[in-house]
Amino acid sequence: MESVDTRTVRIGTRKSQLALVQTYWVKAELEKHFPDIEIEVEKMSTQGDKILDVALAKIGDKGLFTKELEVGMLNKETDFAVHSLKDLPTNLPEGLMLGCVSKRVDPADALVVHSKHQDKQLDTLPEGAVVGTSSLRRLAQLRHHYPHLTFKDVRGNVNTRLAKLDTGEYDAIILAVAGLQRLDMSDRIHQIISSDISLHAVGQGALGIECREGDTAILEIIKVLEDADSRDRCYAERSFLRELEGGCQVPIGVNTSIEGDTLTLVGMVASLDGKQLIRDTVTGNKSDAEQIGKDLANKLKDQGAGEILAKIFEEVGRG
Repeated sequence: MESVDTRTVRIGTRKSQLALVQTYWVKAELEKHFPDIEIEVEKMSTQGDKILDVALAKIGDKGLFTKELEVGMLNKETDFAVHSLKDLPTNLPEGLMLGCVSKRVDPADALVVHSKHQDKQLDTLPEGAVVGTSSLRRLAQLRHHYPHLTFKDVRGNVNTRLAKLDTGEYDAIILAVAGLQRLDMSDRIHQIISSDISLHAVGQGALGIECREGDTAILEIIKVLEDADSRDRCYAERSFLRELEGGCQVPIGVNTSIEGDTLTLVGMVASLDGKQLIRDTVTGNKSDAEQIGKDLANKLKDQGAGEILAKIFEEVGRG
């Protein structure tokens, strides 16, 4: 095996602005720890970057933003890939693993408003105001709490979505706080949406570094970026999603916290119209993160989550 202090390491990444910001942050952090390693960045286009005119839920999302990066690793063209963890499917291809979860930034959703609504919050937007989101999770929860608002799909990268908002196509849009922060656009965050209203996506706010199973040299390198609490929180969330057999394009939301050794996971499943919303909590030792996720999934299934999700898969499939 090559020594970790003399090899060239290749990172696979999407070409989007946010993906590159995240990848070059990882590169810079690793170079601080391993100044003798040469790190190269391989930029790739994924299917999700190419399909911009169709609602995500209608395409299906298994590996939509990750497949090409994973092929690169399996072919040994790259050594690892940097993902927004919320885009990484919970079941990975054979031969690949989630090698590292970085320190999470704020996982909440943010309200971004058109200039004419600077004096408004989510609960004071006028009836019929058009709110843009491409996420069924956000859509279902916001419909549940604000049935008087109008919701419209919005696609494209963050800059594209903001441009559509600013030209008046929308009164407001919902984006991830983390993405705006990483793009130095925190000034566009008008309101951070409380988890009482909108539970965030599984893994939102964290970076996931995916690599080949058994590549001990690469694991040794990337593990310096791991944050244990962020990892445990995200493992619980991903286990919850996996047990419900949901992708990131279904109305499943979460929130996690750790105090001492205690991990608390809140989970939600909702119908597309927001009229049915099941929410519950499981608490346990953080060392049992994945079991906590399974337990909460089964708790929600007992309350009818499976039937809600089956109906959604049928509706989205038809669409």
